[in-house]
Amino acid sequence: MNTICIIPCGKKKIWDIDPESGPVYAKNAYQGTLHKKCQQYADYHLWPWVTLSAKHGFLLPYDIVPENYDKGFHFPKHKVISDESLRRQWFEKNLYKADRIILLTGKKHERVMKRIVEDEDAHQWKQPLKGARGIGEMLQKLTIP
Repeated sequence: MNTICIIPCGKKKIWDIDPESGPVYAKNAYQGTLHKKCQQYADYHLWPWVTLSAKHGFLLPYDIVPENYDKGFHFPKHKVISDESLRRQWFEKNLYKADRIILLTGKKHERVMKRIVEDEDAHQWKQPLKGARGIGEMLQKLTIP
C-alpha cells in the first residue's frame, strides 16, 4: 500500500536557534517538539512524510525552505497559501497517488486536507492523533514504545 504521512510544520524553526542558517531543507527547518515527534513517528513506521506549511504548502524533506516565517492555518485565508496552490502541489508532487493518508495533525490541518483532496474516498485515511485534547496528549500518542 502506497502511504503518505502529513505532518504539521510548527512555529519554532532553525532560524529561531541560529538566525544565520540561511536556506535549509524542510527536514531541518522545523524545530518544534510536535513536528520532531511526528517526523520520528513517521520514520519509525517507515512512512514517507511531507510537511504541510501554511506559507509553502506541501514540503518534501529535501525541499528548500528559504527563510524564517510566521504563518499558520489559523491566520485569515488571504494570508496563507491558497487551496488552489495546495491542490496543484498535491498533484505536482504526486501525493495524490497515495492509497493511504496518515494525518499526524490537529483539526486545522485536517480541515485543509479535506478541502484540497477532491476524491476523499480514493484514499484510506488514518488519524492517530484524532481526539487528542491538546499538545500534551498528542505527544503522548506519538511516543514510540
